[in-house]
Amino acid sequence: MADPPGCCRPCATCLLCLYSCQWITAKKEKRKGLRTTKCDCSWFLFLFCVFVFTLVWLYFAIIILNDLHNFNEFIFKQRKLWLDWSLVLLIATAVLITYSAVLLVLALCLQLCGQPLKLHWLHKALLILTALVVAAAFAGLGIKWAEEWRSARISLQATGPFLHIGIVGGMTLLAWPLASFIYRTHSTGLKVFLLLVYCAAMIALYLAPLGITSPCIMEENQLPPKPALVGHRGAPMLAPENTLMSLRKAVDCDVQVFETDVMVSADGVPFLMHDELLTRTTNVLDVFPERAALNSTAFNWTDLQQLDAGSWFLERRPFPTVQSLSAGDHSQVTKQRIPSLEQALEAAKQSNISIMFDLRPENHSDYQSFVNATLEAILRSGIPLRQVLWLPDGFREQVKQQVPGVQQIYGRKRLQNEKEPLLHVNLPYQDMSSEEIRQYRQDNISVNLYVVNEPWLFSVLWCSGVSSVTTNACQVLKEMKRPIWLLPGSTYLMIWIVVDCTSLLVILWAFLLVKYVRSLSTSWGGSSETDVLLTKINSLMQE
Repeated sequence: MADPPGCCRPCATCLLCLYSCQWITAKKEKRKGLRTTKCDCSWFLFLFCVFVFTLVWLYFAIIILNDLHNFNEFIFKQRKLWLDWSLVLLIATAVLITYSAVLLVLALCLQLCGQPLKLHWLHKALLILTALVVAAAFAGLGIKWAEEWRSARISLQATGPFLHIGIVGGMTLLAWPLASFIYRTHSTGLKVFLLLVYCAAMIALYLAPLGITSPCIMEENQLPPKPALVGHRGAPMLAPENTLMSLRKAVDCDVQVFETDVMVSADGVPFLMHDELLTRTTNVLDVFPERAALNSTAFNWTDLQQLDAGSWFLERRPFPTVQSLSAGDHSQVTKQRIPSLEQALEAAKQSNISIMFDLRPENHSDYQSFVNATLEAILRSGIPLRQVLWLPDGFREQVKQQVPGVQQIYGRKRLQNEKEPLLHVNLPYQDMSSEEIRQYRQDNISVNLYVVNEPWLFSVLWCSGVSSVTTNACQVLKEMKRPIWLLPGSTYLMIWIVVDCTSLLVILWAFLLVKYVRSLSTSWGGSSETDVLLTKINSLMQE
């Protein structure tokens, strides 16, 4: 082995120290005659797999940010603890991916320098722990939040072309250390195996675009109109959800529909509230501590009006946008009370927007009386019935008879033997494919999908032709003038060919250059490859 083998002695010593967790100088390493064993190679392969595993989890973590507010609400209902788990998720993921990435870079540098890959037992234990943590995260995702797997599939329509370019680039960069290892090792079987695996992986990547589909691969003139915005409980990133302030903020975001949830008080007054308990969005624990565990419908309207429905928004900060509120907004937030449905209908009428709502709880014994009280409030408000979008399935036929002008919104897909044609459907965004959205659009069926917060997801649904989306981030989606990206098919084909050809040329160049440098190092009396390469570069620069 050369001294120093492939790089300067201080660099070799530093790399060995970080990777092996022991101070092995170049001379000691040479004296001990350390070599990379099959076991060391196995640990390097495990390190590479852990890095890829954590990289995939990082991708999932970014994707599920769209729906993480639902997770925050779920944890609050279970544990009465409010925390922005997106920060925890991203910080933990960043730590895991950084650790495995640094170890992988160290290993590749050691390989290029001709140093042994003696991974310390502490790193081995931490790598196993990293793999177990990520595996547990994936398992929990599959058990408790299975719909996020469908979200990941949808995300590939937005990221597929770019992931392909990134993965091809990463695999291309591996050609240099792979060539160095292959020319250095004496095992023919191992050489053939590694080359076959690498070539198979690259061929699969080069042909991957044949299976990549995205609704945003289209001509500019084929782009459907921008989907209308439906404010999910108003504008919950800018004001406390289900309040009149939230409705006004939603109007400022140019939403066409205010989506909310309705419950009916013990004395028959419909009011806006999502949770069955009042603990998350009011100060009921302070005002009525002995009744805080009761259902919202157990309170009469006079009691509900005593509750503060805004201060929690400033205390818990459910979204990072709360920090950017003005002093005037802060003052308005603290004045918010639980609004009645009639107040919300009046505000919607004045703002000329529609209102869409669910009636909760569906399993209540007095649900029919809830429906009657809600219909009476609608008729009393004087709002044009076409601006009322009715979501509840219970007693829908009765609603059609009493207020035929109300628009009926269905939370399901159409059936083959549908008695009456569906005109409006409201579904989770994971439940409809791009092909189904296009078909419904051709059949003049309005499709609203919820909850869409991230621009990448909004872009995919926009390209698919969805009619509207329910969102928490109306202030963000309002500013989007076009999808994040839009590529004609011919342009994407050209990018695909250029990327694949460039990658192939770089790989061939890497293998030929490493072979050339090794032949020079042999003819120069055993000097290291890196020393020879640096000498040649220096000579060229002097010329």
